[in-house]
Amino acid sequence: MGMKVSVLKLYNSLATRAVLGPVGQIPVGVTGLGAGAMRHVPRSLRSATPASHSVRSWGSGGRKLPTCAEHDLENYSMYCVSCRSPVCYQCLEEGKHNKHDVKALGAMWKQHKAQLSQALNGVSDKAKEAKEFLVQLKNLLQQIQENGLDYEACLVAQCDALVDALTRQKAKLLTKVTKEREHKLKVVWDQINHCTLKLRQSTGLMEYCLEVIKENDPSGFLQISDALIKRVQVSQEQWVKGALEPKVSAEFDLTLDSEPLLQSIHQLDFIQMKLPPVPLLQLEKCCTRNNSVTLAWRMPPLSHNPVEGYILELDDGDGGQFREVYVGKETLCTIDGLHFNSTYNARVKAFNSSGVGPYSKTVILQTSDVAWFTFDPSSAHRDIVLSNDNQTATCNSYDDRVVLGTAAFSKGVHYWELHVDRYDNHPDPAFGIARINVVKDMMLGKDDKAWAMYVDNNRSWFMHCNSHTNRTEGGVSKGATVGVLLDLNKHNLTFYINGQQQGPPAFENIEGVFMPALSLNRNVQVTLHTGLEVPQCVKQPKLPNN
Repeated sequence: MGMKVSVLKLYNSLATRAVLGPVGQIPVGVTGLGAGAMRHVPRSLRSATPASHSVRSWGSGGRKLPTCAEHDLENYSMYCVSCRSPVCYQCLEEGKHNKHDVKALGAMWKQHKAQLSQALNGVSDKAKEAKEFLVQLKNLLQQIQENGLDYEACLVAQCDALVDALTRQKAKLLTKVTKEREHKLKVVWDQINHCTLKLRQSTGLMEYCLEVIKENDPSGFLQISDALIKRVQVSQEQWVKGALEPKVSAEFDLTLDSEPLLQSIHQLDFIQMKLPPVPLLQLEKCCTRNNSVTLAWRMPPLSHNPVEGYILELDDGDGGQFREVYVGKETLCTIDGLHFNSTYNARVKAFNSSGVGPYSKTVILQTSDVAWFTFDPSSAHRDIVLSNDNQTATCNSYDDRVVLGTAAFSKGVHYWELHVDRYDNHPDPAFGIARINVVKDMMLGKDDKAWAMYVDNNRSWFMHCNSHTNRTEGGVSKGATVGVLLDLNKHNLTFYINGQQQGPPAFENIEGVFMPALSLNRNVQVTLHTGLEVPQCVKQPKLPNN
């Protein structure tokens, strides 16, 4: 337990008689100790030995227990908590300790040792924490040194990049000045050459005319005078106004505005960029519609930390891990194509160049219990004709054409019905489910992307990959209702005609993403009814005729 705890053993090993100090804590051996040995006794223990206590030596017969100072024949057997000193039985019965709180000496000895050990353990833990803290501080010194060097290198690189950009811009500006100078010089040289040529021509004409004027023969002069007069006039007209003015000036119409750049350089300084705060979800704008959810959020008021964008996360609707569904600057987002009858948890966080901020509170959104959807005009065959807000379908062709629903299912139980509004000439409409990439110019179920029941006025068949199975008596006519039950919990598909199950479950072990599907020609018109509860009680199915 340390040196203080082993003091009692040290004194006992020196064969001394224990004398209890006034505080009643540790027996101190004093008899038989030389001056050198006495130096090993703590000063506080030596000074705590009262003069009133007797000092006795050990007998030759072995170690003796310390006796009471007031009752020589009694050994210490108890401890007075009030006086903090050991007492004997007679002290308790006769002396001043009879009304004090007295406990067994051995128990108090063990209790005090335990308290001291516990205190030492606490000090030891703190010392360990202090050592770890010193190591942390030393590591912090190293990190500060390394980060300082990194920031210096980054600053030098950024400033060098600015200098390089300024140097490149300087080269561009010098190129502009050089081009402008060369252009002006070329214009002036062209004007000099042109003017020199005209001057030479005019000078020659003048010299010739002067020689002609010297002619004394009137008849000879008049023969050429008209031509010379016209030529001189033409030459004079060539020196029009502005011909003797420079076409360019010596000044350069280029002014470099460097003041904004100088201001930016003077304002160049470090900024204290902090992480963005927690976004606040605007619950009054968060809503669900069918199998889509809309979430809205905003930053707290009086928030000055810059925000570069947001990250919206959504779980899988089944308590799974969150995944990112949107990253951008908008504060309103709608997520489509979720599962029906599912509970989704959503959260959002903001980010900037300093990093990503904390998450917002989680909002819980519940999608519709039942599926509401219509026929999808964007994916339907071009011969399909939709009306009644895309809930009624027919066709322009005598060939079968496919139209899909706007919903997609991958889990849960879903039920919808199709009412036969028109049925002429005994066609074979097909009802069922399909993948998004199903072939749309032939009957539903002829490829491997669709699972369907096609039916005429007397019987029905199940079809997938152009395989016809389970012929069942019972057909459709005008006014009939065909129900489709897709159970993705049990992974099967069941059909109903007028509320009665048509044959056994049509297809089993189906997995993936499916869309409601229908194929029909111009002799059929059907209306889609959705948002229906799954039938709880159904009539016994009609057995297929094999």
